[in-house]
Amino acid sequence: MKEITPKTYIKWFKDMSFWRKFEDKCRSLYLKQKIRGFLHLYNGQEAIPAGLTHAMDLSKDKIITAYRCHILPISMGVDPKKVMAELLGKKTGTSHGIGGSMHIFSKEHRFYGGHGIVGGQIPLGAGIAFADKYFNRKAVTLTIMGDGAVRQGSLHETFNMAMIWKLPVVFICENNKYAMGTSVKRSSNVEDIYKIGESYGMPSYPVDGMDPEKIAQAAYVALERARKGKGATFLDIKTYRYRGHSMSDSEFYRSKEEVHLYKKKDPIIKLKNIIIQNKWKTIENLNAIENEVKEEVESCVDFAENSDFPSLEKMYDIVYHEKNYPFLDQVLPS
Repeated sequence: MKEITPKTYIKWFKDMSFWRKFEDKCRSLYLKQKIRGFLHLYNGQEAIPAGLTHAMDLSKDKIITAYRCHILPISMGVDPKKVMAELLGKKTGTSHGIGGSMHIFSKEHRFYGGHGIVGGQIPLGAGIAFADKYFNRKAVTLTIMGDGAVRQGSLHETFNMAMIWKLPVVFICENNKYAMGTSVKRSSNVEDIYKIGESYGMPSYPVDGMDPEKIAQAAYVALERARKGKGATFLDIKTYRYRGHSMSDSEFYRSKEEVHLYKKKDPIIKLKNIIIQNKWKTIENLNAIENEVKEEVESCVDFAENSDFPSLEKMYDIVYHEKNYPFLDQVLPS
């Protein structure tokens, strides 16, 4: 794994601050009805992409995830301006404005979604890993799910298959304690989610999801194991989201006191304190970084708002591979 240095911590601080402010801006745009449909924010979970991408080989490794998917592709190198444009439904977006918030996608950067079906990405991730093994690409697929998706039956079929075939895949649970509004305690007889992987003989571990260094270390071990042909690993990354499940979430299932308690563990504040305590940067330096980040987020918004909406015809170019649509004349205006 690449060495973790003071520069790494400063990069993490800038990246994670950008991701937090990007999501805050998305919330603001949603309230202004410039972003429509569903919107699931990542606030509080920023240490996960910071740690994962530090451990990954971004020239060949892949990520597939669920619908809380704005930040992960940015961490892999996708232009945040294109992500913002996609959220606003503009043709300059990652999917030409057709996919929206839950379906960010980038073949170029090996980010395979963004899936709106709970747990639907789990077998797909194993399928991508199977292709990598078949073609001997020495690549690993990180298949990310929420703690709610762990309840899906397809997870068990996929875990079993991944172990039998020794697929180069790392299964990751972004365990933020709540599946929409239902706690892990209420929905599972096994509260330690990583133990589900152990039942398949899969190396499975809990990981501190508020510390990017610990995430990077755990991910690197799992990635190398997969790359060497030893098969799958399951990481139960314990994190917390500071916003609701989606913008429509009234959050009756948790108390303000609980949210406040977890905000004391904010990974960005922890990074800031470590950097200052070690005198790698001054508070003035970090404030300047935060101001720079705000300007970068505003430039993403300007790009998106000044982009055009896609044409109606574009929808059919993207959704269907077959060009000779027998119903096209009935759907499109003449």
